[in-house]
Amino acid sequence: MFVKKIGIDLGTTNTLVFVPNRGVVINEPSVVAISILDNKIMAIGAQAKEMIGRAPDSIIVSKPLKDGVIADFRVTEAMLKYFIGKAAGKFGFFKPEILVSVPAGITSTERRAVIEATINAGAKASYLVKEPVLAAIGARIPINSAIGNLIVNIGGGTTDVAVISLGGIVSSSSTRVGGNKIDQAIVEFVKKKHGLAIGERSAELIKIGIGNAIKQQTEEKISVRGRDLTTGYPKTVEIGANEITDAIQEQLREIVQTVKNVLQETPPELCSDIMDRGMVISGGGALLKNIDVLITRITGVPARIADDPLLCVARGTGMVLDNLEVYKKNIMAKR
Repeated sequence: MFVKKIGIDLGTTNTLVFVPNRGVVINEPSVVAISILDNKIMAIGAQAKEMIGRAPDSIIVSKPLKDGVIADFRVTEAMLKYFIGKAAGKFGFFKPEILVSVPAGITSTERRAVIEATINAGAKASYLVKEPVLAAIGARIPINSAIGNLIVNIGGGTTDVAVISLGGIVSSSSTRVGGNKIDQAIVEFVKKKHGLAIGERSAELIKIGIGNAIKQQTEEKISVRGRDLTTGYPKTVEIGANEITDAIQEQLREIVQTVKNVLQETPPELCSDIMDRGMVISGGGALLKNIDVLITRITGVPARIADDPLLCVARGTGMVLDNLEVYKKNIMAKR
């Protein structure tokens, strides 16, 4: 059977593709490898990510999305074409309707770029829905009821926070801080404190292995390999989880401040609902250990991690595609 509708969680770090009745069919890094010599695309997704930090000068490994929006139009279009073709399969000549997630703070120019890239990549029609709405739907929050729901979606490039009631966003805020900035902070910290140069992939592995939003009494340790900045030779150092907590404080502060800003703008009735129901955290950043505990500790509002937080936005695209009429007030653009 040919694919009529496709939902795409177009993320700075990963792109997830959802096909109704089949679920998430693609979950690959938003990375493209380009050969400089003939200006051709060599690899996309997981294959291209393997090349980060390992490619010769003749190959550029590019992340075409920055802070949740398109930074390189041509490369994004090629990446979308590849993912759409992979999801549509052998009946790819039927143009599908495509729904794409975008950050809550997107500008009209950035919005037009996403629509254009999607149409050029082979869509019959392009719909855009804000990420926090999709994350809330995917986390099975009843957004159409007259109850205040607070969703915190921490992605690779942005953190979107929104209060949703009666199917619409009541108050929201977006900060261009996410998993990537946290990785960058770890790279800088290891360089400064240990005189060791490491790459983004190593920083990501440190974050996944021992990253914690709160300092622990018995801390985990991890061995990190990199290049000694003094001698230039390979070197291994041991790093503790509490050091990483210190390293990412500034980024965590910005995320919590965004939550506080939204709470301050929320009408009292909805604040009361949020205190009763708590907030839901989704996105890859929700996997950072104790991020819910930190947010609860500072804001005083109970927080919980959504089921499969990485898949919330992609699942949300599928639910909206199945019920376009119900969610039509959240669909921002169509062509």
